[in-house]
Amino acid sequence: MQKSESRITVVMLGILVSLPLQAEVRPRARDLGVPFEGVPGPDNGITDVAGVEVGHTTLISGEGKLEVGRGPIRTGVTAVLPRGKSSNNDAVFAGWFSQNGNGEMTGTTWVEESGFLEGPILLTNTHSVGVVRDAAIAWRVKQGAPDASGYWWSLPVVAETYDGWLNDINGFHVKPEHVFQALSGASGRPVGEGSVGGGTGMECYEFKGGIGTSSRRLHAKQGGYTVGVLVQCNCGRRSQLRIAGVPVGLETPKQSSKGDDGSIIIIIATDAPLLPHQLKRLSRRATMGLARTGSTSGNGSGDIFIAFSTANPGIWSAREPVQVTALPNDSMNSLFEATVQATEEAIVNAMVAADTMTGADGHQVAGLPHDKLREILRKYNRLAK
Repeated sequence: MQKSESRITVVMLGILVSLPLQAEVRPRARDLGVPFEGVPGPDNGITDVAGVEVGHTTLISGEGKLEVGRGPIRTGVTAVLPRGKSSNNDAVFAGWFSQNGNGEMTGTTWVEESGFLEGPILLTNTHSVGVVRDAAIAWRVKQGAPDASGYWWSLPVVAETYDGWLNDINGFHVKPEHVFQALSGASGRPVGEGSVGGGTGMECYEFKGGIGTSSRRLHAKQGGYTVGVLVQCNCGRRSQLRIAGVPVGLETPKQSSKGDDGSIIIIIATDAPLLPHQLKRLSRRATMGLARTGSTSGNGSGDIFIAFSTANPGIWSAREPVQVTALPNDSMNSLFEATVQATEEAIVNAMVAADTMTGADGHQVAGLPHDKLREILRKYNRLAK
């Protein structure tokens, strides 16, 4: 069992409240006996990569009939800061990949062109991308000094999945202050999972989904590097779901009526010294971890992935030729494997952490039943304990 110490901000019945997640200890997939390959880091999350910080703002209020602009509200913002609060002043090498592009991740043309991720990555719902992007720029202006050219300039990376089944998505309830809260509250402590932050109103394989995370630590002979993954999962149909190779979706009756392809955003962090083209290769491997859980990335799915490396600090701000450290391509196999493993586990962690939620118009999405999951794994001789 892992105690999460991150903080979330929740709006309930119109009141803004800051809540420590450590108030409730929630099981994770490994605690339920789901078998996974590889060795996780100490917190089994993206913050196992030194320097990475994560913050959530969670917005939950209202119930009953949907009234656009009034609720019910089931949404939020998640912020991932590659170098913590210094992310604005020291960009990281990065690469991104779109498995299926029915979705949005802003700022990626400059990531592709420059090879750098400048600032945080923010996750939210589909119709709040604009306000989150603008708020991220305002936060940078407030937090940091002008760049070398004498003025602030930013193309933030903001990604989305659709939460309109549970949330009043056209009510535009995510405001700039919610973005500021997620950014300023980010920490390197264990990450809250499930129905938190940008994942609040999401579903995954027609179970309740949301935010999930996992990590892998390589053996010393492989460099001892860490790979961490964070997902905002909102994808898949019930019949597709596989957990530890077991057809869990086929073994559980369908309870939700939404049933379309959905989307997933996957963020990969590592302290391994990789160049942008190598990070693009790493981001592609997220597709294989996603496939392990059953997804086929349908036409309506926005499956977009980004990877960054915290190695080589100071490169972005250099004004003279500098030396860069990078692994040879032949040394990347263990990183590929770690990415696949951590992606799979992060998705399952998101579902395990998320309780049943009722939202707009009484729509209800069932949480993945823990006892039933253990029963199914036992039936297929896959229960770890």
